[in-house]
Amino acid sequence: MLIYHGSKDKIEKPEYGKGKPYNDYGLGFYCTEAIELAKEWSCTAEHDGFVNAYEMDTAGLDILNLNAANFTILHWLTVLLKNRTFRLTNSIAKDAKEYLLENFSVNTTSCDVIIGYRADDSYFSFAEDFLNNAISVKKLEKAMRLGNLGEQFVLISPAAFEQIRFIHAESVPRSKYFVLRSKRDKAARFEYLNSERRSSYGTDELYMLDIMRQGVKADDTRLR
Repeated sequence: MLIYHGSKDKIEKPEYGKGKPYNDYGLGFYCTEAIELAKEWSCTAEHDGFVNAYEMDTAGLDILNLNAANFTILHWLTVLLKNRTFRLTNSIAKDAKEYLLENFSVNTTSCDVIIGYRADDSYFSFAEDFLNNAISVKKLEKAMRLGNLGEQFVLISPAAFEQIRFIHAESVPRSKYFVLRSKRDKAARFEYLNSERRSSYGTDELYMLDIMRQGVKADDTRLR
């Protein structure tokens, strides 16, 4: 498969153990199959970037897909809770963190690759709203699809790094792609605030407080 990594640098040889440990899925090399998204992620307001292209041989690798049918959005959220810092603004959110970690934890230590949603700033705020009981599970799932952000493909083991091969790097102008990134983020926030967050409160929707009160577990059909 072909995967892409957006960065301020050319990276011909990705190295295991480098990077920031507090990313979505912990320490790893974060890629995507969507080259245009990788270009957007490569730029900042001040700097141009590079999109690095790689060929990835996945044969024999243990791949954890958090968007697979045997997982729910709460499994994905619990992985984030283990790696990123959330603003828990009330007692519900603090109890929610403990509840999710106890009932929806995913063991990522034995896998080589993780596939799942990318929690950019706006999408991370949607997850925080759910923890703070502001939106339901259904609305969180819809929110994570706003903006067509796609999935990220993350290498987290030495075995995975051995099976990636650099192809080329292409310079990316911030004048175009940082603008596109900003537009995508603003559009997702606008649609969320004016549609998903303000939509009616259906009786069939589960909020974090409902999940804790009812003792909802991962096999509950309402989560799927």
